[in-house]
Amino acid sequence: MSEDPLARTELTFLLGMAFQLVLGEFAARLGPTDLRPVHGLAFQALQHGGRTSTELADVLGVTKQAAGQIVDELERKGYVVRVPHPSGGRRKLVELTGRARDHLVVAGHTLRGIEADLAARVGGDLGGLRVDLTRVIRALAGDSPPPLRPIW
Repeated sequence: MSEDPLARTELTFLLGMAFQLVLGEFAARLGPTDLRPVHGLAFQALQHGGRTSTELADVLGVTKQAAGQIVDELERKGYVVRVPHPSGGRRKLVELTGRARDHLVVAGHTLRGIEADLAARVGGDLGGLRVDLTRVIRALAGDSPPPLRPIW
């Protein structure tokens, strides 16, 4: 039996392939939607409270213009609203709507289902992989892991 070529593949490519495959499975299970992966990243950034478009741009690692376009699109689709900033002035906070929060519940359930199915397919749980990946992240980022950004 020949050696699996993936065994010689660099870790960076293995992580990227795994992410791409899981994201594809996630999209397939959700079915047709009006959302793109960057929208999910924006939801993650906004789920614990509102942010300004500039703050969202910083978290996502995109330009202010790109963040503004993302917010405009999500607002048109009913996933976010702009509300007055508590400190007053012209600034606005971008906050998730109930529709976005409902999507986060479905997305979380879907991702947990994918993890459970993967665990069954590889013959165990993915707890060890989670621990190892956590160690890699902590080794590279310390106690302040960066947000996942759409830089690909």
